[in-house]
Amino acid sequence: MKVKKHWRNIKFSFLLSLTKLIYYLLFLYTKTLRFRMENIEHVFAYMERGPVILLNWHQRIFGGFLVPRRQGLAVPIMISQSRDGEFIASIVQHAGFIPVRGSSTRGGMKALRELIRVVKKHRIAIHIVDGPTGPPQIVKAGGISLAQLAGGFLCPVFVAYEKYWVFNSWDRFMIPKPFSTVVMRFDDHFEEVSHDLEDKEFEELRKKIEERMIQGYKIMDDYPFS
Repeated sequence: MKVKKHWRNIKFSFLLSLTKLIYYLLFLYTKTLRFRMENIEHVFAYMERGPVILLNWHQRIFGGFLVPRRQGLAVPIMISQSRDGEFIASIVQHAGFIPVRGSSTRGGMKALRELIRVVKKHRIAIHIVDGPTGPPQIVKAGGISLAQLAGGFLCPVFVAYEKYWVFNSWDRFMIPKPFSTVVMRFDDHFEEVSHDLEDKEFEELRKKIEERMIQGYKIMDDYPFS
């Protein structure tokens, strides 16, 4: 058992050493894609008023890979403390994200405090509302709590791929095919979150955001690419 664990550690360390290379390979891959952003100007306008928390499903996060670099932003994101999370964090930091390690099950409160600090500094963050392990398309409380404590706004983000592959994972993760179009639409409604929400109001807001994202994606999945 100790030998197997030792070799697993060596293998993982080797993979970590390749994260910069993996980032550049992904970067080159995204160069084959055509990106279209809608309503991005609304995000910058609201950032003048307070931090903006961008919300997305885990299934479509690949579409946001180049947002920080393309827009000249440093974007905080919470990533789990698992080994997979460490690997992902090492890659996305090359893309301009600021990974804060933690989740609802491991290091949650400490990570949330750190995330609040960096969100207030950079005035933006992205939050995967149904991550890291689902259930899919169920908005968890973290994004709303972040906006509440950072004094910010919630903005759902809708991503559509012209052509894509679907993985057999819990979230049916999607990757756009080469030379296809990726559309990222930032919602035109930003939800300001009050500091003093009662439990009932918090749950009503959570359900409101969840329904808005579900309905928004139903519309986005019929996006007229042609």
